Amino acid sequence: MSKGDRARERNNARRIVEQQRAAERRRRVTVWTSVAVVVVLVAAGLIGWAVLSHQDKTTASKLTVPAGVVDDGTAWKIGTGPVKVDLYEDFMCPICHNFENQTGATIKQLVSQNKITVQYHTVAILDDSSNGTKYSTRAAGAAAAAATEGKFVEYHDALYANQPEEGSNGLTNAKLIDIGKSAGLTDDAFVNAVNKQTYDAWVANVTNQFTQRGFTGTPTIVVNGKVLQGPNQTVPTTELFTQTVDAAAG
Repeated sequence: MSKGDRARERNNARRIVEQQRAAERRRRVTVWTSVAVVVVLVAAGLIGWAVLSHQDKTTASKLTVPAGVVDDGTAWKIGTGPVKVDLYEDFMCPICHNFENQTGATIKQLVSQNKITVQYHTVAILDDSSNGTKYSTRAAGAAAAAATEGKFVEYHDALYANQPEEGSNGLTNAKLIDIGKSAGLTDDAFVNAVNKQTYDAWVANVTNQFTQRGFTGTPTIVVNGKVLQGPNQTVPTTELFTQTVDAAAG
């Protein structure tokens, strides 16, 4: 082998070693960069978890559950009859209003005849339909305040009698308080609960329970654990509602 050939081999060997060393340096940089990224992501995850945990605790700390609620703290019970009727309503829902106008008197009659127990679940799924005022939540919260004063049915009916149009700003807190006066609510406890929105977090919890139970729209009428609907998933008529209650009573 000539001197020139041996020189070329040494150069080639040196080049290969340098390439291997460069590759090893790149590998180390990549490994440590990856480690750094993982550390950052873990730290970010811990920070995110801490923030969410704090938010959950903050939300929980704001949750005031009104006295007297039933069904895992989600409903107001009216009556003591053997057939249980669950009504899920949103006070801005025009179809809920129609159902109340159509069947509300019959429901009251069946309660007075001790045939049914009604559990009213006041949810807020139409907050986005009141131009940012969250009327559904505020109205349901005001109804909760009325219920703690023993005036749920009276206030429930008065809210429907004064229902704003879906898509409007809804009623102001001052108007909700005025409606309370017409239902016999004149004490400071009711006024303060409405103005301070004491039960808003509770309404959010009731609404979450509504969705977790698989319900998507209002009104939802459930008789003895079975959802009641008319033909083509329409709201049931008063006749169908009464027939269903009679059948459930045996």
